[in-house]
Amino acid sequence: STMFLVGLSGGIASGKSTVVAVLRELGCAVIDADVIARQVVQPHSRAYGQILRYFGTEVLLENGEINREALGNIIFSQPEKRRLLNSITHPEILKEMLKQILKYFVLGYRYVILDIPLLFETRGLTKFMKYTVLVYCDPPAQRARLMRRNGLDAAEADARIRSQLPLEDKRKWATHVIDNSGDRDSTRRQVLRLHARLEDSLDFLWARLAAGAAVAGLGGLVFLLLRHFIS
Repeated sequence: STMFLVGLSGGIASGKSTVVAVLRELGCAVIDADVIARQVVQPHSRAYGQILRYFGTEVLLENGEINREALGNIIFSQPEKRRLLNSITHPEILKEMLKQILKYFVLGYRYVILDIPLLFETRGLTKFMKYTVLVYCDPPAQRARLMRRNGLDAAEADARIRSQLPLEDKRKWATHVIDNSGDRDSTRRQVLRLHARLEDSLDFLWARLAAGAAVAGLGGLVFLLLRHFIS
């Protein structure tokens, strides 16, 4: 059995969710980093306890769950707090991602898509991807969609877009680009072509991942990967 990893990312209002929906419809294995990030901070988890220890109860909702908006406001203006939060959550997220990758490997999937919003910003994970896919949208369309979707004015939309790495920069690093500037049919056709190319690929056998797990044990493999990811 062979398997490789594909990193998928985009920008705010670029249409990544549309692309992911088509991939899931095609039966692709998709691991959503955002979903995992929410799961690992649920009450009684290890990360939850550490967040309370360092950030206090003011980042909690009434039901006891983490208030992501309140926490986001803190780390947005304080880089040292952002680094602290990342040191708490990233190892837990990566461990869960690895578990899911191994599950899909055992099930015999041809490739696994890792949906990671900040894939190109962090750059650390790209070394583990055979291919990287960017969901692109031209700036005027991105701005219009963001204003419509979030009820923002032009200045507010521009501020949110500027807070991220420009899509043009990400485009230079991606091995594949899905241009979502047009209609849904155009985007769907591009996703279908990409899927066909990935299914035909014979590159980068992930059998070595299984061999590593057999030799070193899952714990050792997790340690090695985490050391690479957070270095």
